[in-house]
Amino acid sequence: MPDANELTRRRYDRGAARYDVITWPMERMAMGRGRRRLLSLVQGPRVLEIGAGTGINLPLYPSGVQVDAIDFSPRMLERARRKPVPPNVTLTLMDVQDLQFPSGSFDTTVATCVFCSVPDPVRGLAEIRRVLRPGARALFLEHVRPGSQWLGALFDRLDPLVSRAGPHINRRTVENIRAAGLHIEREENLLGDIVKLIVARP
Repeated sequence: MPDANELTRRRYDRGAARYDVITWPMERMAMGRGRRRLLSLVQGPRVLEIGAGTGINLPLYPSGVQVDAIDFSPRMLERARRKPVPPNVTLTLMDVQDLQFPSGSFDTTVATCVFCSVPDPVRGLAEIRRVLRPGARALFLEHVRPGSQWLGALFDRLDPLVSRAGPHINRRTVENIRAAGLHIEREENLLGDIVKLIVARP
């Protein structure tokens, strides 16, 4: 039987062709605005984007940085490559849970709507901490489990159904970031307390 990594990869491979259409409503509500704000915080010269997906972030990077953009879904990367890829961006098939970069390689890491799907999020976040240089930044734009008792319980109840075809909707990503040894210096709510912009340091 396939493990959690393979099941997640297959799910995103299957959904790659319609991913941009499915996520369009959330882009209009909060994510598009949040992406622009998040990427305005990028500092170089070396940047790692985790979960590049269909490449929606790629045109938003400043030209003066070198971006290694990774995803573990081959078909998501195929969709990204069909779009204009800026010359300062390299797309690579790779899993955040096992980054193939030396420790201390990057000035900034970026993840947008990624840690709702990583099978072992704390392991992936620990890998981010490992590849960041001292004083570097980890930038996140993530949807998380709501803090309200009744709404959180509802998300918990719905998650087994929703996550069969998409992301987990009840991930406690703020707590996972801390558990991986990253220090949160900024946390903003962009859509209630469900969509958050987070800045952390190793």
